[in-house]
Amino acid sequence: VHLLVTDKLHITPLDYGSPGVYLKQTSVSSNSANLQVTTKLRNDTAGSSNITLTTVIVDATNNVVATLTTNQVLNAGSDLAVVQSTTIANPHLWSGRADPYLYQAYVQVSDGTTNNDLVQQPLGFRYFSVDMNTGFHLNGQYLDLHGVNFHQDRLNEGWAISEADMTQDVGMVSEMGCTVVRLGHYQHPQTEYNLLDQDGIVVWSEIPLIDNITADANFATNASQQLIETIRQNYNHPSICFWGVYNEILLNSGPDPRPLVQSLNQLAHTEDPTRLTTAASCCADNFDPINFYTDVIGFNEYYGWYTGAYTDFGPAMDTKFTTVSKPMGISEYGAGASINQHTENPSEPANISSPGTPHYEEYQNLLHESTWQQMQARPYLLLKTIWNMFDFASDGRNEGDTPGRNDKGLVTYDRQTRKDSFYWYKANWTTNGFVYISSRRFTPRATTTVEVKVYSNGDNVQLQINGVSQGTLTSTNHIYKWTGQSLAGGSNTVMAIGTQGSQTYTDTVIWVVANAVNSGGGAVGQFAPDSYFSGGATSSSANAIDTNGVTNPA
Repeated sequence: VHLLVTDKLHITPLDYGSPGVYLKQTSVSSNSANLQVTTKLRNDTAGSSNITLTTVIVDATNNVVATLTTNQVLNAGSDLAVVQSTTIANPHLWSGRADPYLYQAYVQVSDGTTNNDLVQQPLGFRYFSVDMNTGFHLNGQYLDLHGVNFHQDRLNEGWAISEADMTQDVGMVSEMGCTVVRLGHYQHPQTEYNLLDQDGIVVWSEIPLIDNITADANFATNASQQLIETIRQNYNHPSICFWGVYNEILLNSGPDPRPLVQSLNQLAHTEDPTRLTTAASCCADNFDPINFYTDVIGFNEYYGWYTGAYTDFGPAMDTKFTTVSKPMGISEYGAGASINQHTENPSEPANISSPGTPHYEEYQNLLHESTWQQMQARPYLLLKTIWNMFDFASDGRNEGDTPGRNDKGLVTYDRQTRKDSFYWYKANWTTNGFVYISSRRFTPRATTTVEVKVYSNGDNVQLQINGVSQGTLTSTNHIYKWTGQSLAGGSNTVMAIGTQGSQTYTDTVIWVVANAVNSGGGAVGQFAPDSYFSGGATSSSANAIDTNGVTNPA
């Protein structure tokens, strides 16, 4: 909750909680961009006012690129929408991770010599499109939209999160190399949208229309209101390219949701004709009309977790693509993982949602390795977002190692530990060199013979065990594996040495073999520290890259 105090003559915050300023960009190119600024004013004084509305557009270095001035009479107790227009020549485009360039718009209302109110809003000029066969294009260039979904809750905080928490969350998303996020399944704080604008991460923003609807007219009214609020409150964020209108709507449980979905889709286009509508479908036949209302459609697919095997993913998507025959992406996929549960050669867990069923971290690794490589080979998937970036609260669950927890995150609920799969994606999605030994928390070990698997975006990786080299490998898929490696009884030092050009990166873990045997099953053990990077192996969000391989210097 915050308290907002305004002058009696002001830019109204009461238009569905919006900033009262709407920056509509059309006909955008590197040569020019048309900008329409709509400002909603309110006069709560006792008399009419001769107001001056001034809009100043400044670039990232605070140079003024346009000034718009309108004089208007605003009657007592009345509202007024003032529209101003201009064309910006040779705009510096907002180009995602490669160049998230932002202008700012300052809109001021004054009455004579008194400056009564001032609102600042972000402005990023960009244009985008989707193609059924070749995916998403930003400013005329292909951009592979790969990233995550995330919730905002945290361990011992719930939704009472701070700006520092949000900054850390988006920082981890950037560090992993994401180019897109889906903000599930509700309106997120303005701070998050601001950070995503600044980091150049494309956004799918959605309303919480989930599972079932009711026949009560108030339900539809509420859903419509939430959509209007979401669009008007976030209209100016350049990162947002998609408005989501539902998630996993069930067709055979309660009233038919299709008419409401159609209505919401039309409402989104009325509110904002400049962006695309989308939805996350899971529970309808490929041919069902509900998959065709929005401009693009996402599918929540859990091959290898809730259905089939993870190797089924690619062929199933090929069939779906042929059937649906419209721009489509993957809005959710993933698997649970506990950082405290480990085993050698894991298979898909049976009864994954049953209490006591382990969620092995090694299985999450295998599922993500396979699924990402299958998606990477299918450019028609315009978007690929993992469920989920962070573990989160889910009261109805009792699985993995913690009741009330969905553990499909790539980072633990307390944000203290990046799971192995985080580094798998970082190896695929970033270029600043690093090396990472997976299964690092799998200690003590029950066997002396182990597989060592490393993720890296380097040119090659050498493995050393207790100071003895086990050979140097190259890889075409960022996975480096040494099978049949021997550990000694007691404590073992395992080191990976990655090379990228003239730079060297190392990662070290300590694995303990207790009650050693020569072969056999796995262990569920305590874990070593999260990372042992040296030589500059870690990278910040400033080092993440876009899919064109251009380092982001921001």
